[in-house]
Amino acid sequence: MRKRLVMVALAVLVGCRPAADVNLANEATPEPVRNAAPSIASPAPGTAGGLPDDRTPLAEPKGPIDPKSAEGAGQVMQHYAALLEQRRFAEAYSLWGDGGGASGLSEQEFAAQFADYAEIHFEIGKPSDPEGAAGSIYVTVPFRLYGRQKNGADFSDRGTATLRRVNDVPGSSEEQRRWHIERLDFDGAA
Repeated sequence: MRKRLVMVALAVLVGCRPAADVNLANEATPEPVRNAAPSIASPAPGTAGGLPDDRTPLAEPKGPIDPKSAEGAGQVMQHYAALLEQRRFAEAYSLWGDGGGASGLSEQEFAAQFADYAEIHFEIGKPSDPEGAAGSIYVTVPFRLYGRQKNGADFSDRGTATLRRVNDVPGSSEEQRRWHIERLDFDGAA
């Protein structure tokens, strides 16, 4: 069942509509994606099919975002989405935990999940506050995926991405201390 859920989640994540710039410490930033406005209407937050309506404005950072913060986890999701839209599947796969293994798929299976999608857009909401457990830190990020399949059918789905990183514990590697996608949970069609 988990593998099926991950496969469905990955099948939907073929592209995105990320924020203008993604700036991850020590990682190459993908080229900015310049698409025309999506042809599929995006519901407003708080309306049926949209992200939850959190009217609390996000504070603008007064400098670089700390890659260990919740906002850093949100940037990983933006980076992931930009890579998928650019069809850079191997790089997107590497943002999953265990070098892609947390997706439950091989790199080839991961890439194959995107064959039936012609147009995909990705919106993310505000990352949660970090929560710790057993030497790890977790952040959840709400998202909405919508777009069009190659057969012309529209789709829309909401869910939550869980990102994880190892806390700064002795013996942990730099790679373990970076945010990675742990899982994607879908709420159902929006």
